[in-house]
Amino acid sequence: MNTEIRNEADPRAIIADGAMSKAQIAAIALCTLLNALDGYDVLSISLASPAIARDWDVDPVTLGVILSMELVGMALGSILIGRLADRFGRRPLILACATIVASGMFLASTANDITALGAFRLFTGLGIGGMTASIVAMTAELANARSRNLAVTLMASGFPMGAAVGGAIASSLLAQYDWRIIFIIGGMGTAAAIPLIFLILPESIEFLLHRRPRDTLRKVNATLARFGHPQTTALPPLVEEDLVSRSGLFAPSMRWLTILLALGYVTHMTTFFFMTKWIPTIFSRAGYSDAEAAGVIVWVNVGGVAGALLFSLLAKSLPLFRLSIFALLMTSALMIVLGLSVGDLFVLSKIAAALGFFANASVIGMMGIVAMSFPVQLRAGGTGLVTGIGRGGAVFGPVMAGTLVAAAFTPSAVFATMAMGSLLAAIVLFVLSWVRQATPRDQSASAVANPASNT
Repeated sequence: MNTEIRNEADPRAIIADGAMSKAQIAAIALCTLLNALDGYDVLSISLASPAIARDWDVDPVTLGVILSMELVGMALGSILIGRLADRFGRRPLILACATIVASGMFLASTANDITALGAFRLFTGLGIGGMTASIVAMTAELANARSRNLAVTLMASGFPMGAAVGGAIASSLLAQYDWRIIFIIGGMGTAAAIPLIFLILPESIEFLLHRRPRDTLRKVNATLARFGHPQTTALPPLVEEDLVSRSGLFAPSMRWLTILLALGYVTHMTTFFFMTKWIPTIFSRAGYSDAEAAGVIVWVNVGGVAGALLFSLLAKSLPLFRLSIFALLMTSALMIVLGLSVGDLFVLSKIAAALGFFANASVIGMMGIVAMSFPVQLRAGGTGLVTGIGRGGAVFGPVMAGTLVAAAFTPSAVFATMAMGSLLAAIVLFVLSWVRQATPRDQSASAVANPASNT
């Protein structure tokens, strides 16, 4: 494609209507890799927790708190850094978050007591939360209109991919090394990605047009040229929508969208993070070896990869809300079944894979809905707010599970109780889809901007 052709077209339209170039695909692939690294980094404490509990004689309630510490950090990072990404740019915040995550993982490997480990996990969570908000917004803004849904859902699928692949590698190393190797691997992986961010990831054109920094036209044309698209001779005028303040998240046309998205996300995340944080410990306490218990969570993530990829393909042509509601209902049902399956490791692993399939498909669907729900000037902040509230509230999941385990609840009772989060999320999404359909078009124009009309 001739990048020297100049016109007065809106650069956003050039990206939206043009074909996906190799440079765009590479940038989205990098966002997927970063999400995969985050998936491993979140899982790391779950893999290490059985050995940590034994080495430091940690009781279940305290362990539940430690397992939740990066969720607190992720909540703060999503909300605070998401806001910064809407102000200072996606790219610099992604670089900063990668640096925080790599540092936090290396620091966790040096912890000598539970307090230090909790502090390092909180610090790591700040970077993970901010990274999520920034790469979701970046991916949505890098893709053309036709591929946007697919790009966002594929990017979100990186999370279970990283957890599955990294978890399998880390589980095999536990037979030769102590739990600290798990954090060292994560730190090395994220540190290696930082130079790739410098080389591959440009700033979002939509962000540049919204914020209008110095030399905006030159920066926009440089990105268009990198992507192999025609350049433009003038910037489009600012319109009222570009000047919306952050209070727009709770403006009349956005209020219920924001509230329901946050409520749906927090209820499912309560179930999801119980699953990712407590499965190894619960099955270790049930008599399985550390390697066998870690293998169960690896199967969860193997199923999660399959669910994420299939869901990403289906989301290109099928209604996103309906797919997500179905996946949430299946997650709740399989969570109950898993709790009843203690005893046969083969059966347990297969049910764990099915649970991971639907649980991760649910996350992918909800992430796609969130990403498409906010206009550009609110996208990173809105995504950060929803995911931050979700992850902050999800702290309740591991802590509640620790309380139930300490109270000698059976695995089946614990799993059945924690399954209710995904069921409530399905109900919330159903209500949200009804609210969107009932809202007049002129009031919901800034709501779910879904080119595929997935409702």
